[in-house]
Amino acid sequence: MRITSHRHGIALGAMAIALAPMPGQAQTAEPQRADAQVAAAPADGEILVTARRRAENVQDVPVAISVVNGEALDARGVFNINRLTQLQPSLQFYSTNPRNTFINIRGIGAPFGLTNDGFEQGVGIYIDQVYYNRIASATLDFVDVDQIEVLRGPQGTLYGKNTTAGAINITTRPPSFDFEGKAEISLGNYNFKQGKASVSGPLTDKLAARISATVTDRQGTIENVATNQFVNSIDNMGVRGALLWKPTDTLSITLAGDYNVQDPICCVQIYAGVGTTQRPLNRQYAALTARFPGYQVPSTNPFDRVTDLDAEIRARNEHGGASLLLQWDLGRGTLTSVSAWRYWDWTPANDRDFTGLPVYTKVNNPTKQSQYTQELRYNYEAERVNFVVGAFGFHQKIRTSGIQETGPAGSAWLLNPTSALSNNPAVLNGLTAVNDIRLDNTSVAVFGKLNWKATDRLTISPGIRVNYDKKDGLYDSVVTGIASNGTRQLVTNDTTHPSYNDPWTAAQRGLQASQFFEVPFSAWNLSYDLNIAYALTEDVNAYATYARSFKTGGVNLNGVPSLPNGLPALDVAVIDPEKVNHFELGLKTQFWDRRATLNLAAFWTEIDDFQASVISNISGSNVLRGYLANADKVRSRGVEADFSVRPSDRFSAYASGAFTDAKFTRFTNAPCPPELAGGGSGTPPGPAATPGANSPVNCDVSGSVLPGISKWAFSWGGEYNIPAALLGQEGEVYFGYDGNYRSSFSSNASPSIYTNIDGYSLHNFRLGYRTEKVDIFGWARNAFQQNYFESLAVTPGNTGLISAQLGDPRTFGGTIKFNF
Repeated sequence: MRITSHRHGIALGAMAIALAPMPGQAQTAEPQRADAQVAAAPADGEILVTARRRAENVQDVPVAISVVNGEALDARGVFNINRLTQLQPSLQFYSTNPRNTFINIRGIGAPFGLTNDGFEQGVGIYIDQVYYNRIASATLDFVDVDQIEVLRGPQGTLYGKNTTAGAINITTRPPSFDFEGKAEISLGNYNFKQGKASVSGPLTDKLAARISATVTDRQGTIENVATNQFVNSIDNMGVRGALLWKPTDTLSITLAGDYNVQDPICCVQIYAGVGTTQRPLNRQYAALTARFPGYQVPSTNPFDRVTDLDAEIRARNEHGGASLLLQWDLGRGTLTSVSAWRYWDWTPANDRDFTGLPVYTKVNNPTKQSQYTQELRYNYEAERVNFVVGAFGFHQKIRTSGIQETGPAGSAWLLNPTSALSNNPAVLNGLTAVNDIRLDNTSVAVFGKLNWKATDRLTISPGIRVNYDKKDGLYDSVVTGIASNGTRQLVTNDTTHPSYNDPWTAAQRGLQASQFFEVPFSAWNLSYDLNIAYALTEDVNAYATYARSFKTGGVNLNGVPSLPNGLPALDVAVIDPEKVNHFELGLKTQFWDRRATLNLAAFWTEIDDFQASVISNISGSNVLRGYLANADKVRSRGVEADFSVRPSDRFSAYASGAFTDAKFTRFTNAPCPPELAGGGSGTPPGPAATPGANSPVNCDVSGSVLPGISKWAFSWGGEYNIPAALLGQEGEVYFGYDGNYRSSFSSNASPSIYTNIDGYSLHNFRLGYRTEKVDIFGWARNAFQQNYFESLAVTPGNTGLISAQLGDPRTFGGTIKFNF
């Protein structure tokens, strides 16, 4: 079946956001379009994707998939995955800094609110077929992207790492044997500056090269009145180069390398409000701040965008690597090898008391990571049968050297005010935890997928994957503090240690104590799926999918609760694998002479042993500690609809919507929301916060919504153009609009009245003039200055202080692009 592109630049559901010439339309004088056709399409306008690691018509792929091409991304100012969510209703992205970043699809993928080196993501990120394990790569700028495919639902029987929620497949522009290049410059408010450039061409008749770079800089959108800095700035740079060698018509080898760095003054969360908890009143936010005469937060309105955080702020995020891609055409089959090495270097500085007081002076976890991947695949193509078989190997080494240091305000803020020690700043000042966290992670797998064309209309596709994972984790936290005799002593739960009975050390131990453990994990897992696709007509395709998948288990590397004897509770150090049963029905249609596309998908996903955040409930433990554990069961179900239309060459439009009902089916040991936390152990008097009352150690949130997911989400937009000539050049004037909406959602691991975020909509506009070689346009994003939260969080200690991650304010500016 041949399907013609509708020049819709955004492939929502299975429609590409791409504007390609209609059949028979001349292309030579066509203006450069912000919604130019999706990558690698032949001249007849058929939209091709590589979601299944072979070129296929997007409408023929029986998978819920969304595609956005590079020109559409540039036109809409989408230069990272966070902004991509405005075009993809089923995609969720949350980040308080690059290390604390989470990507979910349909509400599932990663546990919300707790970063841990020892667990895996449920959404895979691939760039040019290379798997990126560290989610911090999701915060980097796109560099010379050709197209992005977002696949929804379990993946793993076709390639790469096993993922339970979906995958983001990014393809960059390859080297070209025709000389070509482009450059782009943007300027905007908040001193926004962005430059992009790419050049490619032949070095010999068999060797071609491409080099691309992007730089983005923007002043922070929050003023820190304590340091006279604008924080949450942008300071990104990325460079990518590739060599393509084609020694024969059947063999191509691509060597690619990239270097990316972010070094902004970032990342802060600011005062959003205060709620009442179960803590005694003298240990809640108002009473604690009153202990510091003259102190008050600079504004109680978060959208004044001011803060007074006093600790150093930094978020240096460096990524790089190299890959070797070999593709060998063997007649009916193609052999593909993908070899890659990547590294990550994370250097942060944080203020984790979220105030202008020196409660904590350092809470930093610098991390270094290296990973090696090797994938080998063979794709066979015949008239009735095609299949892929392959193997994937992955090895990762993570080393985190963390430090947490308490400052002179720690005693008054963290100790019980009824204790005289709370009035002595020296008791907790300088309490220091030095953490050595290590993970060695190895994964190997074999996989296969068969597509059997049983009839001209019916295709049956079973798939299988066998996976082995092995992880070795180490956690070593050495805590020292100043004892009452003025010497620095080890803070430990060891009752035989000489400092154990010192009153200052005892107070320090109530906050944090030294801990050491090593924990291994290994497991075999089997995944399989079955997909049935049926062509009802030439332009209407239906499919049904069942997938049994898993997300590998892990190890807790943020520390675990201590037993009454002071030893670590190793029975909670291991996180069991998630087991996923996924069902999906889909319909992909085109009509009105293929000028319109409507795609529908309905899904039902059940997850046993869902990996989630919990609070320690170890009997006799003197410190509550958050860690990862398994919720009994989670369910995500919903319906997605995507529509695009181009009634004429002058106008195109698209709309996409998702209804998602994602809940904890059973989760009886969840962390309690702040309104029920902070009191003594016992049964609370009721559902409302009562200062000084008892608090359950854990809460039953069965039936509650999963965090971070809106029940309703939509995106829509369109573009209208008018032919025009300027300075003798034929072109067109165009006006584009893109909007998106999401309904309210919970921003806490357990739903709380203090962390529910109201729904909001964002509206973006652009107006410009383009020819075949030049595109000049002005833009406004969040044009109506919508104030909104990206996330709300409960701050440490459950004092009632709620912190906020703010969305961008209104931004505007202009862009000029050149092609040659």
